[in-house]
Amino acid sequence: MTLSQDKVVTQEIITEDDRTGLSVTTLRRAIADNLFYLQGKTPQTATINDYYLALAYTVRDRLLQRWLATSQTYLDPEIKVVCYFSAEFLVGPHLGNNLINLGVYHNVLEAVEESGLNFSQLLEQEEEPGLGNGGLGRLAACYMDSLASLEIPAIGYGIRYEYGIFDQEIKNGWQVEISDKWLQYGNPWEVPRPEAAVEVKFEGHTVADTDEAGNYQVRWIPGYILQGIPYDTPITGYQVNTANTMRLWKAEACKSFDFAKFNQGDYYGAVDNKVTSENLTKVLYPNDEQMKGKKLRLQQQYFFVSCSLQDMIRIHLAESDSLDNFHEKFAAQLNDTHPAIAVAELMRLLVDEHGLPWDKAWEITQNTLGYTNHTLLPEALEKWSLSLFSSLLPRHLEIIYEINHHFLQLVKTKYPNNQEKLANLSLIDEDKGKYVRMAHLACVGSHAINGVAELHTQLLKETVLRDFYELFPDKFNSKTNGITPRRWMVLSNPRLSELITEKIGDRWINHLEELKQLESWADDAEFKQQWRDIKQAIKQELADYSEQLGVKVNPDSLFDIQVKRVHEYKRQHLNVLYILTLYNRLKQNPDLDIVPRTFFFGGKAAPGYYMAKLIIKLINSVGEVVNNDPDIGDRLKVVFLPDYNVKLAQRVYPAADLSEQISMAGKEASGTGNMKFSLNGALTIGTLDGANVEIRQEVGADNFFLFGLESPEVNELKAQGYNPYDYYASNAELKAVIDRLGAGDFSPEDKDLFRPIIDNLLHQDPFLLLADYQSYVECQDRVSQAYKNQDNWTRMSIINVARMGKFSSDRSIAQYCEDIWHTSAVPIKLQEYAQADAVLQVN
Repeated sequence: MTLSQDKVVTQEIITEDDRTGLSVTTLRRAIADNLFYLQGKTPQTATINDYYLALAYTVRDRLLQRWLATSQTYLDPEIKVVCYFSAEFLVGPHLGNNLINLGVYHNVLEAVEESGLNFSQLLEQEEEPGLGNGGLGRLAACYMDSLASLEIPAIGYGIRYEYGIFDQEIKNGWQVEISDKWLQYGNPWEVPRPEAAVEVKFEGHTVADTDEAGNYQVRWIPGYILQGIPYDTPITGYQVNTANTMRLWKAEACKSFDFAKFNQGDYYGAVDNKVTSENLTKVLYPNDEQMKGKKLRLQQQYFFVSCSLQDMIRIHLAESDSLDNFHEKFAAQLNDTHPAIAVAELMRLLVDEHGLPWDKAWEITQNTLGYTNHTLLPEALEKWSLSLFSSLLPRHLEIIYEINHHFLQLVKTKYPNNQEKLANLSLIDEDKGKYVRMAHLACVGSHAINGVAELHTQLLKETVLRDFYELFPDKFNSKTNGITPRRWMVLSNPRLSELITEKIGDRWINHLEELKQLESWADDAEFKQQWRDIKQAIKQELADYSEQLGVKVNPDSLFDIQVKRVHEYKRQHLNVLYILTLYNRLKQNPDLDIVPRTFFFGGKAAPGYYMAKLIIKLINSVGEVVNNDPDIGDRLKVVFLPDYNVKLAQRVYPAADLSEQISMAGKEASGTGNMKFSLNGALTIGTLDGANVEIRQEVGADNFFLFGLESPEVNELKAQGYNPYDYYASNAELKAVIDRLGAGDFSPEDKDLFRPIIDNLLHQDPFLLLADYQSYVECQDRVSQAYKNQDNWTRMSIINVARMGKFSSDRSIAQYCEDIWHTSAVPIKLQEYAQADAVLQVN
């Protein structure tokens, strides 16, 4: 209180809870408390990991109120909840993203730095949950971010893999897989909920009988039962109070220790059940080349689907007496075919466990489920042998037969006397052995089927799902994928984000279409210089990182980047052919004036995919020669970035000048890396494949480097009888490149090392590298010419960013909500902190 001659001035004293307060002082005190009370450490004994955990718990405290308030909406019978079923969630590190979404990034940074700690070091300390292989899992993570940011009540259901996707090391140029021990130091973001465990049955046999009322019923007598333990993680929305739940299931034995066996001296037998049970969720996607791997993969898929559907039914029955309106409470989206067993499992639960009539259960199932297809590769549409299915899930096979019986009656009505249609549409593939077709099951059991880009959806209708489209045209729709700008701009590219916000305000962060305003700055000389300066600073940081890997690169060179899962259809080896073309040109004419280029690659190959692993070896072998050739200097460099993951991606996307999106047209469903590069100001060289088509439409043909055959041309060329050798024989540069590779110049220790790649290209070339080679080389030469004019290149970069509004995952989710899920936003209200209310009161 301050006294003056005529008045009394009272200063308001604000009291903050140490668990929710956001002032720098309160945050510092909370970090110290968590270090002491949760980690049991003092600054004298604390490690970097202790400080990271103390900070993570401090941030988690601040979102718990939002999380618990949001969870209450799941129980409200009037509110529809989205359930996103995905075998992968590649969420990336949580700490930075939560700071952005809670709006406390700068306060926390200040609190950490004032405490004498290095903020960047603590961010880097977080172990990334590698719960996905690539685009599928990353899309699921972006969608969870957008669901929360749009205030849509949602639960993401998946698997808590103890070991995620392998860590990748490069030894002698080869990929080596190392176990991903992401849980070894604990996970501060998850909360185990053992009281919500469910039981999941496997194997055994079924018994048919009648109930007390004389109704036919089937009982499944399982061979064994596992427990599913849920682990919950909050997913915050941007600057809203919504924090949704990602619920991941861990498998455990119902009886984890057998005292009788232990007392008999059978110490291994005493814990055998526990070990065997926990193996189910031990590792992401077991190698399924062997039957044991196939069985474990199907077990994983069924396990998480059954756990999740039982959980949804439990939530529904907590506030409702009937399951008749289950589909009005929940919308469940199947992220690709991995969760397709949900069709049969929901029917089993409704009919066998809860006694609903078949027709009513089928109505509920179809109206609950939606199916997103992510592939045009027929071999990627999962099929399981009847022998495996019948031994592992005997009741589900019976249900699938019944669904198929009803469905084929419909097909016969529509196409009388058409055995070909019946065979094509049947849920059972009887060609070369008998298999359950999981994509067919998803199509029949869902009310909506969507592709993930306009071209992809059109090709689905024309190729792999054509028969279903002709039968159910109204089910099909397109939902082009999107990315969250919170992680892929605000967090990963803060300098460019701040420059954009300075010019157009910050509304673009959750209304990405606002970026359109940047076009008015595209010709502003000062703005373009600021844009270039930011890009150059980020490139220097990637150059420093490259030097740590042993390759010194020129930060003024064009950074040409291709980072994605390594697969032949993604054509990393086409990129290598161009590198060798440049190398040959420079060797023939050392004085050749070229735009200096640094080629960055990153990505993992599936452990059992030899050709993809050989491509990684090829990239590294070419780099070893090119990077150490004194004739080349810093005009051409090749860098392979090991262990590509979300954390590394946040470093890579902002540094790119050129984005390589060069898959054969008609093979990539959508892609989201293309969007992340463009949003960060890279220009794209690409084919008309996946979402490239729509990106080019949005940014304009003049701001996109297009090459290659289009999808109809690909089909036409293959139908005519494609002979790749003709392209090799008639193109001198291409012949020189392949001959040099075949001569062993890049594998002196084994001159035939790359013979499998060469033979494949010359005699099969299923992804048309040689057909597209000349177009690609000419397009790359246009890139070099364009890069020489830095002023116009910068303008094109700005235009790319300005026109990326369509590719926000917020837009994607809004379309799912309107067209498929029929859900709307539910704003969450929080109570203000009052010290008098901060006591336990049980009513």
